[in-house]
Amino acid sequence: MSISLTLSEDEIRELTHYQWPSMQLKALHKRGFFRARLSERTGKVLLERDHYLAVCAGPAPSTVPRVRPPQMRRPA
Repeated sequence: MSISLTLSEDEIRELTHYQWPSMQLKALHKRGFFRARLSERTGKVLLERDHYLAVCAGPAPSTVPRVRPPQMRRPA
């Protein structure tokens, strides 16, 4: 069995605890899933699986070293 590119209706219902697509969409946006949208054809919520996994994983660790600003010397 292959995994679909979008979350199923049951997965979205389980994630949001709502039946209505408008409430599901509002709950998903509140949780940070900003790419979730309503399908123009079916009126159901679409959420890409890769976006779901990326948001759940959290921010990527920064690999860029932080530069500290220079400290001003106090006159003696």
